Amino acid sequence: MNEDRICCDLMRTQLKHRCEQHPNPYDCPNVLVIYNPRFDEYGMPIRDGCPSSMFMRFCPWCGASVPESKRDLWFKTLAETGIDEPIRQGIPIKFESDDWWRSQI
Repeated sequence: MNEDRICCDLMRTQLKHRCEQHPNPYDCPNVLVIYNPRFDEYGMPIRDGCPSSMFMRFCPWCGASVPESKRDLWFKTLAETGIDEPIRQGIPIKFESDDWWRSQI
């Protein structure tokens, strides 16, 4: 995560939070914000036993816009390489992290 892209100190504190009792941030009730580097996406975790979150467009503390999700671009970019079913077909390693979009900026 690029520190200079974080909008405020409260968001930074949340994103850096690590819990000794809950290694999985989706299980920790103290984690209020999740960052997904693959999609450059921020969300609020949904505590339903799955690693899911509610997409965020704005910081809940300062109201600043968070970066636009790259989820749709990820699927589009994969489709352009001939991968239209990433779960079944597998994906190149660079698409498992933020490497794919960072190499484009």
